[in-house]
Amino acid sequence: MASELVINVTAHETRISLIEKGTIAELYIERTREKGIVGNIYKGRVVRVLPGMQAAFVDIGLEKAAFLYVADVFDAIEEYENLMDGGKKEDHHDDGSSQEFKVLHPIEDLLQEGQELLVQVSKEPIGTKGARITSHISLPGRHVVYMPTVDHVGISRRIEDEEERERLREIVDRVRQPGCGFIVRTASEGKSEEDLRADMQYLAKVWAAIVSAKEKATAPSLIHADLDVVQKVVRDIVTDDVNRIVIDSKPDHDRIVQFISTFMPKMKSSIELYDEEEPIFDQYGLEVEISRALGRKVWLKSGGYIIIEQTEALTAIDVNTGRFVGKHNLEDTILKTNLEAVKEIAYQLRLRNIGGIIIIDFIDMEKEVNREKVYAALEDALKSDKSKTNILKISELGLVEMTRKRVRESIGRMMCEPCPYCEGRGYVKSKTTICHEIFRELRREMLDIRGTKVLLSVHPQVADLLYDEERRGLEELEKKFKKRVTVRAKPGFHQEQFEVVIS
Repeated sequence: MASELVINVTAHETRISLIEKGTIAELYIERTREKGIVGNIYKGRVVRVLPGMQAAFVDIGLEKAAFLYVADVFDAIEEYENLMDGGKKEDHHDDGSSQEFKVLHPIEDLLQEGQELLVQVSKEPIGTKGARITSHISLPGRHVVYMPTVDHVGISRRIEDEEERERLREIVDRVRQPGCGFIVRTASEGKSEEDLRADMQYLAKVWAAIVSAKEKATAPSLIHADLDVVQKVVRDIVTDDVNRIVIDSKPDHDRIVQFISTFMPKMKSSIELYDEEEPIFDQYGLEVEISRALGRKVWLKSGGYIIIEQTEALTAIDVNTGRFVGKHNLEDTILKTNLEAVKEIAYQLRLRNIGGIIIIDFIDMEKEVNREKVYAALEDALKSDKSKTNILKISELGLVEMTRKRVRESIGRMMCEPCPYCEGRGYVKSKTTICHEIFRELRREMLDIRGTKVLLSVHPQVADLLYDEERRGLEELEKKFKKRVTVRAKPGFHQEQFEVVIS
């Protein structure tokens, strides 16, 4: 699939858009004051061990302590191998994306408060949670990922040719040092032994520098910073499918040219420096797509729509027929809407970078064959997503439960903040509800406090309601407690705010 990268660099922010079929597919944002930390390696200090959770909190110098789970704990390769079942390594997953190990010791036997250890950030701090860290250090290169503490060789699942997989495995096994491991990346397909060897040797030197820096540093401290977002995206995303890279910064353009010249010289001609007056994202119509990615409702071409609601625990997606009435029968209309929604949902998950637990509420389909069609379409639509996903079959209620690997904040949470007016609830109490709350508060105040005059300060729209539809309730209170109530409109008040003063 032909695609292109459009990169906008300013002094305060860098934005990178991956465009596929003329539409923005992925968006990466890094702000100067909020640089990402995934991939960074720190020397940390254990501040708390939690036996009940089999986890520990580690101070790595950030605002919040990082979270370290027991399966991610080991200090040196010897200790790590002692935690293996009989000291044997098993290649459970050929792509090296995850490995399962039988842990023989509880976390309280492995870590103590005050202990120092080398860790790497595997997930950004998200919401109220601190960063997720691991002791399984990995150093990504262009062609391979170096795992200095794991004796394992994995091949990317995206390399499907068995002969090529065996060729790459044989090269890596022959070149690597004993006791260390590598994951062969998709970009290495068809590459020569010299290309792989150069990458492996470079990463080994980086690891040697990290080990040396660790010995000299005091905890907590940063030992090794991963690449910035421009270099990282070029390293991880640019393949033969990317036929054009456009960037509006001369220094970053030169850095990309240097990288491409080293690893992909054939693509050097595809890099362009954008120097027009019109902002680059406006030129490519990307600002509109970004604004759309922040909306709650997304319209489908047929007239149907989906609603995307993000919560702390999960993301709920609701599919509706909207204005789409179909041409034949109800079941056919529902199937077409669900199939169209599948493509939009897969697109929005990538664009918004939504991760964690996702619940999709498709419109109920009576026929099992139609449910199978929608499920198969969802599986197919998610194949182009680089983030790992797991999908369960459509339930009898028309729900699909799925997970998508979450490493960084979603675009919505990165670019937005909870509404200070509704405090992130997405709604406020109605004006009628506030009036009735005021009546209850007046009853309490008038019973306890002596005085003949009551000054009630409220939001202007609530004041209008009290003078109009709810006037009768106010008059009843005045008559019952023999107190005069004066309503004052305060433009600066929150709709739910009111103040009662009795004199």
